[in-house]
Amino acid sequence: MFIVFVCLCLQATGLHAFSASTSAFHVTVKENSGADLKCDYSADFGSLPRVEWKFQNYKGSQSLIYYDGQITAPYKVRFSQYPGGLRIEKTIRTDTGDYSCEVSGNGGYAEITIKLTVLVPPSVPISRIPTSVTTGQNVLLTCFDKEGSPPCTYKWYKDNTPLPEDPTKFPNFQNMTYKMNAQNGNLEFPSVSKAATGNYFCEASNGQGPAQRGQAVLMEVRDVNTGGIVAGIIVALLAIALLCFGLWYANKKGYLPKIPKSQTQKSVYTQPRAEYTDNDGEFRQKSSFVV
Repeated sequence: MFIVFVCLCLQATGLHAFSASTSAFHVTVKENSGADLKCDYSADFGSLPRVEWKFQNYKGSQSLIYYDGQITAPYKVRFSQYPGGLRIEKTIRTDTGDYSCEVSGNGGYAEITIKLTVLVPPSVPISRIPTSVTTGQNVLLTCFDKEGSPPCTYKWYKDNTPLPEDPTKFPNFQNMTYKMNAQNGNLEFPSVSKAATGNYFCEASNGQGPAQRGQAVLMEVRDVNTGGIVAGIIVALLAIALLCFGLWYANKKGYLPKIPKSQTQKSVYTQPRAEYTDNDGEFRQKSSFVV
């Protein structure tokens, strides 16, 4: 009775309750199957309301699907619009994202957002595992599956044994210190020890088909070769000393070209030569200076 009373009041006062609704705010379908996104709206918008559909993928990129009464060019093959909804004939993994239905008319506006998840089983993950590291180093192992939807979670194995999230609680792993992130697939050793030597592989799963494992790779942890470092320094010092002795000996024996000493240029002064002429009693002197 209360709802009827409110509707009668709104009608009597000329007010409108513009609204949009859907039967499912989260739609989940398998890849290559069809999907219906429902968008119902009140009659307050009039007989010909303006309806638009927008799509935003998981990377944040937005595009128009239905605009100005028609499906836009990139979506014409697989998408269609009908009163009260949007139909995708054959979903693909890149259809996963948020779909916004915007309705306007008679001065009113309403919007709803529907999340679509296209289910895709995981593929063989790509892992990066170093084959040789030195004790004390910070070592990072990575694992990623780019196909699975929803995004996969990850496990790491050492010598075919799953690594626990907290190694301190298991006797077989107490000598290992690491951080494992099940969401992004990273396995990090802040200061790796020889106990971490072994065959590693990762596993990706998302509940859509069997889990997939990467190829096992042997990671060997070696001690720092201090003896080799010291030997290298000694060899380098001996080489420098031998070079210096060779230069000294060659210079002593005269094998190296001598650098000529610079000679100071001497200035030569010539006494001016005077010429005396007696022409009508006038004395003239002609002289020159040469240096």
